[in-house]
Amino acid sequence: MTQQNTNNTALRNIAIIAHVDHGKTTLVDEMLRQSGAVEAHTAMDERAMDSNDIERERGITILAKCTSVLWEQGETPVRINIVDTPGHADFGGEVERILSMVDGCLLLVDAAEGPMPQTKFVLSKALALGLNPIVVLNKVDRPSADVDAALDAAFDLFAALGANDEQLDFPVLYASGRDGWASDNMDDERKDLAPLFRAVVKHTPLPPMLETAKDEPFTMLATTLEADPFLGRILTGRVVTGTVKPGMTLKALSGDGSEVERIRISKVLAFRGLQRQPVEEVFPGDIVALAGFSKASVADTLCDVSVTDALPSQPIDPPTLSITLAPNDSPLAGREGSKVQSRVIRERLLRQAEGDVAITVTESENKDAFEVAGRGELQLGVLIENMRREGFELAVSRPRVVTTKDENGKVLEPIEEVTIDVDDEFTGAVIEKLTRKKAELVEMKPSGGGKTRLVMHIPARALIGYHGEFMTDTRGSGIMNRIYLKHAPYKGSIEGRRNGVLVSNGDGVAAAFALWNLESRGTMLIAPGAKVYKGMIIGENSKPNDLVVNPLKVKQLTNMRASGKDEAVRLTTPKILSLEQAIAYINTDEVVEVTPLSIRLRKIEREEHLRKRTKKAEADM
Repeated sequence: MTQQNTNNTALRNIAIIAHVDHGKTTLVDEMLRQSGAVEAHTAMDERAMDSNDIERERGITILAKCTSVLWEQGETPVRINIVDTPGHADFGGEVERILSMVDGCLLLVDAAEGPMPQTKFVLSKALALGLNPIVVLNKVDRPSADVDAALDAAFDLFAALGANDEQLDFPVLYASGRDGWASDNMDDERKDLAPLFRAVVKHTPLPPMLETAKDEPFTMLATTLEADPFLGRILTGRVVTGTVKPGMTLKALSGDGSEVERIRISKVLAFRGLQRQPVEEVFPGDIVALAGFSKASVADTLCDVSVTDALPSQPIDPPTLSITLAPNDSPLAGREGSKVQSRVIRERLLRQAEGDVAITVTESENKDAFEVAGRGELQLGVLIENMRREGFELAVSRPRVVTTKDENGKVLEPIEEVTIDVDDEFTGAVIEKLTRKKAELVEMKPSGGGKTRLVMHIPARALIGYHGEFMTDTRGSGIMNRIYLKHAPYKGSIEGRRNGVLVSNGDGVAAAFALWNLESRGTMLIAPGAKVYKGMIIGENSKPNDLVVNPLKVKQLTNMRASGKDEAVRLTTPKILSLEQAIAYINTDEVVEVTPLSIRLRKIEREEHLRKRTKKAEADM
């Protein structure tokens, strides 16, 4: 290990926080290049920190990731540990834990968009922990950038969130992460990121662990967890006191101080650029990863065997949405996936809950189905998509909100703050629809360029499946962001899906001729040649009721030739739903069948007479 890591004056721990798509990961890429952590001639993927397949496909950060750079401008090189955090509130559990192990943060704000809902979310967490953010106005070279307005809005946001005087006196940098430059003033030379590195070293406090802390017993709070095929469970966190070396005997303590396990450390890993490298010893203040534990998890204290008290851990916001996951039991079960047993699904979900504190998993009474609660549709959708790619087959229920009760027994439901930027001409349609969904309009103001910004408070359940309607109502031009606000008294019933569905009456392969005949009934959700079965949803009815139809009927062949009879069937392109769209679309009596190759919708009760009996019983209650 290099000498500079033993000296607290040469170590800084920072997190990069921002709204989705404000440029965090791109900026980290440039910091790695310009610090020399990645050689200039070395090929590096764009958004190198987004290593997960789904992160790359969607262009979002899901998992917090650590890296480090060595800034060598001055007598003493400074190692800067950098954590790239998710911007989406659905993955806020990652943000909350990460901020507890850094001493400062860079708050990126898009100079054109200004502070957005997730900016408010991540900043509130940083200010509550006493961090003093450095504000970086990113993308200042965009034609639509309004630097002064973005800076004023950022100051107003700090004040609204209760920032103290020191936090309000934040340093400001102007930058273009894509082009790799930052400056202290808009008129300064736009050359490189040196002003950003200088600001980090100057304004980020030293780790609070004193030099004397290295003589105390080793303690570290596990902040993130991941599984490695070679090293097993790897726990990452910041060393609070003491030192650790490979081969040392450590124990893990849960939050109440009880011992979880006692093991010998197999590897001590430090972050060096994009790599995690084995080291012989680490010191207080550094962010490291330890391998060798088999039971310890996030929020556990990893420590010397002589330590008896656990370190305090950051409280996590409660889950707001839940779904039921069960093994796939359709007639096509087991044909496309390799993991279909409830035991295997249970192990996978419990493993997920260990590493992601924002997710909770509970078993149903019959042990076959599992209730999974999380922060939102995106987080749960990503979990199901990951399981699907791993070979699982699942039956997924419609999302439900997680309600609680106050001391008087009154039911409380999660309320979200929704910020909408929409063209002026669509404002009325959006307000009308959301008002029907029990939304309250909090703020309405022009946002420039013929757009209006709406801020509304609305029950979380009213937003399930709404995004598709919103994009239709605004002709694809609207932008909607949402964050959890609070739990409030239940606001009553909300209208659901207005259209019924077309349900198959048999098993087989969908015929083009049959689907062509059914187009007058509604919109098809499957293509010709798709495998169907009794009870499977094949389309959306144009009327409110469900309709049982025959998608298997083929054209009868005869010896007679007649004008117009032999024309090719011309089908309208079917409406193929993505995983998140399908989960949001279904009603409570329906499930989504998810396999590695297919996404199908079906009724829980496949037989029509059973569906009618269930509906009658519910009406009589």
